[in-house]
Amino acid sequence: MLAYARCWGRAHTLVPDACLAVAVLVCMIATSLVHPRGGRGFTTPIEVHSPSALSLALMAAAAATLVLRRRRPRTVLLVTSALTIVGVITANPAPPVVFSVVIALFTVAAHTDRPTTWRVGLLTMAVLTGVSMGLGSGPWYAQQNLGVFAWTGMAGAAGDAVRSRRAFIDAMRERAERAERTREEEAGRRVAEERLRIARDLHDVVAHHIALVNVQAGVASHVMDKRPDQAKEALAHVREASRSAIDELRATVGLLRQTGDPEAPTEPAPGLGQLDALVGTFRSAGLPVGCVVDAGDAPLPAAVGLAAYRVVQEALTNVRKHAGADAKAEVSVVRAGGGIEITVVDDGAGEAAGDPAPGGGHGLLGMRERVTALGGALVAEPRHGGGFRVQAILPVQPLRRREQEHA
Repeated sequence: MLAYARCWGRAHTLVPDACLAVAVLVCMIATSLVHPRGGRGFTTPIEVHSPSALSLALMAAAAATLVLRRRRPRTVLLVTSALTIVGVITANPAPPVVFSVVIALFTVAAHTDRPTTWRVGLLTMAVLTGVSMGLGSGPWYAQQNLGVFAWTGMAGAAGDAVRSRRAFIDAMRERAERAERTREEEAGRRVAEERLRIARDLHDVVAHHIALVNVQAGVASHVMDKRPDQAKEALAHVREASRSAIDELRATVGLLRQTGDPEAPTEPAPGLGQLDALVGTFRSAGLPVGCVVDAGDAPLPAAVGLAAYRVVQEALTNVRKHAGADAKAEVSVVRAGGGIEITVVDDGAGEAAGDPAPGGGHGLLGMRERVTALGGALVAEPRHGGGFRVQAILPVQPLRRREQEHA
């Protein structure tokens, strides 16, 4: 209910300001009924008298002006200050119109900046205090004159404090909203990166194994009648390739399962240790492949081993698909300084291994993204005299340092 009333008051500012104006008018009339009378000692006798018609008119005009205090704060301050000065000069005793000046000065300070508050507040304080001391009906040291000085100063200070608190709350709210937006953007970016990584893994797995299944199925169909033993061997390779594809697909899709599932693998990450088995699948498919691996004794980071495995897998798949039936391939994995160099070359005379097939073309793009994500570089280009070359350089030391820092 309180929050609703507050929102309603912000939307209809004239109503609460009108209520405030009535309350200020009542306070001014009540104060004007009591006037201090000269006396001695610590007590000051008071007398009760009715305010004059001029005093009532000034107080009513000042209170009515406060209705517009949030729409025209400086104008309201100027009008109430002028009415206060008129009351000090013309009425005896002076009506307490300064109450309206206090409200108007508070409003100006709460809705402007600090330099403006200082300039306007000091000017108002000085003018009203000077007029009260110099032109008022009482002596310059009267309590009313000191009250004008004190009340105007407190009004400016209170308005500035309210403005500072409001600015602080707005800044905190904006910072929280910005942090929330940044958190959502970061979550979206991580989701997109994870989706892209899974898509690359699926492409590598499917492209490699389906290409082998296609080749072996073709061989089995060709020799089925004349050489059934060879056809049976080709079908065995088809079964093995399909089983491997299913296993890797299951591992990749396992990433999408619930986080707390202990059976869900956390990384479908073959590495250089499985490179011989990978090359063997291509040899069994009829592609002569030479392989040299010299990665050193130090273990490689899992991400580097996975990237190297996928680069070799995709490059050999492209050779099998595009380089022609008589093509040969050479694979070289060598430790070079702070990185590892993977080179796959072929002597095929058919379609360039890097040319995308109709509706495809994601193999080289996936390799490039995978290598670039680790801070490496990839070159895929035709060789002079025929064939194609894929060369990737993956850094090892910087990546290991990053992993140690995160650990």
